[in-house]
Amino acid sequence: MNYIPVFFVLLKSLIHYPQLVGDGWDEETRFRMEVRAKQLEWERIRLEQEVEQLSLQKVQLMGVFQPFALGVLGVLILVLWLMGCIRSLRREEYEGENNDANEGEIRNGDANGEGNVENEVVNEAANGEDNNVAPAVHEEDNDFEDNIGRIIIERIQLPVQNLQRGCDWTKNLMDNYTVYSGHVLSNSFYPGLQRAIGVGSAFEGWSPHEEDVVFQVFIPMTPPRGHSFHLELDSAEQRHVRNFRVRVQLECTCSKEQQAENMLCFLHHPEEELRSNQDASLLDTLCTDSYLDVQKTARWFYQLVRAIWPALPQSHNWHLKLLPSSRSCQFQVSNGIEIFRIEMLFGVRRGDSDIFVSSQRREAYTQSTAWPETYAVAEMKFFEHIAEQAPHDSLHLKCLQFFTRLVLGFSFSTYSMKTIVMHLLTVVPVSQWRRRDFLQRLVDIINGLHLSVREKLLDHFIVGNQMLPQVIRLPPDVQQALPYNLFHHLAEDPAAYSQAINEYQVLQKKFKRIIRGEQ
Repeated sequence: MNYIPVFFVLLKSLIHYPQLVGDGWDEETRFRMEVRAKQLEWERIRLEQEVEQLSLQKVQLMGVFQPFALGVLGVLILVLWLMGCIRSLRREEYEGENNDANEGEIRNGDANGEGNVENEVVNEAANGEDNNVAPAVHEEDNDFEDNIGRIIIERIQLPVQNLQRGCDWTKNLMDNYTVYSGHVLSNSFYPGLQRAIGVGSAFEGWSPHEEDVVFQVFIPMTPPRGHSFHLELDSAEQRHVRNFRVRVQLECTCSKEQQAENMLCFLHHPEEELRSNQDASLLDTLCTDSYLDVQKTARWFYQLVRAIWPALPQSHNWHLKLLPSSRSCQFQVSNGIEIFRIEMLFGVRRGDSDIFVSSQRREAYTQSTAWPETYAVAEMKFFEHIAEQAPHDSLHLKCLQFFTRLVLGFSFSTYSMKTIVMHLLTVVPVSQWRRRDFLQRLVDIINGLHLSVREKLLDHFIVGNQMLPQVIRLPPDVQQALPYNLFHHLAEDPAAYSQAINEYQVLQKKFKRIIRGEQ
């Protein structure tokens, strides 16, 4: 409080309105009063001068600090401007320079909050605006992120699948099949069958289907006695899927060891003798123009399964039903309670690697002598490697299962989503795929799809990948090749690209509705 004005008012009241005194005061008293008044007047003048001096010093200090304050403000404005520029540059670098109209719609959608799914869900949980999510988040424990993951898992409602039961049963059946077929084919000139390898989604630990799961196995074939296999790359046209042909060549068996097996040499014995005393060579049974024929081999597999089934232990309690297929052997087994559908693929190993040429169809039309290169065994070994490294509560397979189910009905294949997840598994530590990280991983995957569609580029996971685990063995040409683009059709066909852009927008909205619990 400023006491100087109050003091002046009191002083003025004393001077102009002195209290009445008695007439009895003498001249000396009156003189002392006048002296006192003069002293007070001088004191007032001194105080006024001090106030003016203080005001002058304040003005001087303001003159000194004002440029400094303006300078600090200018620096802050400059820093904020630079941060905005850096953020804009990063955003431009991420978005690229593409002026396509549909692509612009996606960017505008992201700018309006279409892409910020994770923050929306977390905010809903924190504020309790989404069906009383907040109480559920904070009950039991204080781990907010873990509870967010639990809520998302409840919302997406993935079916519980007992894939391991079917995998174990199929492996047991195939082991018995290999043993019995080995006895049947030991002295024949049909391919030798090695132990079946479980491949495909079921053996990798996930499946996009709640029912009708197909348990795929791959059976490597070896050439019979007196024959050799030679793989030839089909370079008649440039393909994004490499096709091979398996040329069958007869080998001389005139050595004493092979003669002791009562085998006649297909190269050096007369044809009449061979026809009379020995079964036909592989060239005459499963080949077309010296090349192993996929369709003929598939029919032979059907005949072998039908012939061996009664001798297998499983035949006592299970019923076998053969299913039609031109490039594999498919059948269904049931016991009145359980039903398993099994597909037997077959092919030839490339050297000692984990890459094979397979009977599996890859294109709408595949010639009967064309054997596409398959990476199914290598991919299965990758998932086995991840399973060995990951904690027991890892949810990487649930992430994969969710997205492969999500894209059903869209043009995005389950293999594309699997490829995106495999790429993420090589850069995101396996310890960061737990429930507390579930929402972030889902966002990473859909962002990966967004980027791949926008850039029209999704690299194959196996071909040319230098970051694969050492347990996966690749031929030199596969390891050193440039990765081919799974989305090459988007770059080649503008209509396909526009369709992919539109479908991604629909898929993104569907994803957000599921995460928010709106469906």
